[in-house]
Amino acid sequence: MTRRIQNRQGENFYLDGHVLVAMPTLEDERFARSVIYLCAHSHEGAMGIVINKPASHIVFRKLLVQLQIIEDGESIRLPAGAEAIEVLQGGPVDKARGFVLHSADFFIKDTTLSIDERMCLTATVDVLRAIAKGEGPHRAALALGYAGWGPGQLEAEIRENSWLSARATPDLIFNTPAQARYEVVMRGLGINPAMLSSTAGRA
Repeated sequence: MTRRIQNRQGENFYLDGHVLVAMPTLEDERFARSVIYLCAHSHEGAMGIVINKPASHIVFRKLLVQLQIIEDGESIRLPAGAEAIEVLQGGPVDKARGFVLHSADFFIKDTTLSIDERMCLTATVDVLRAIAKGEGPHRAALALGYAGWGPGQLEAEIRENSWLSARATPDLIFNTPAQARYEVVMRGLGINPAMLSSTAGRA
């Protein structure tokens, strides 16, 4: 994949597998204090999942029942890993659609997007059926909706200091509480979130 955004050395790169952290200068209030895991980034645009905003009103087990993947009486027999799957508010686009971020030990040909050697994204109901049967990925999170950018849009927002980027690890997504992810990433970048002003950089 051809790399695009320039770093300080003038080198170009894409940010697949990184997280974006919203800065106070970001004008879109929908993304205030958001942490977004970038699943795809190219000259055609970018797509990512907000990973620090739980859909607290939705339980994964009940969602499987609503999708008729399992019957209500079968819900108590879900594999232990399925019971623990987190449901996230993935972004403002296509909020009725599910996107499963998961470990790379599960792959459906022509369907699963390989993000890097550790993480994949699958957006079909087949991955949910596999999880319900205990045949799915070892670790997974379900997001409803996603965040998207057109060609050049994300690059422009980064140049305007609306986003910081950082390398992402599966541990951030699967082992760190959603509400703590913003602070964890910020502190990993050497930034104390409490020192950021909500009006910084605005006229």
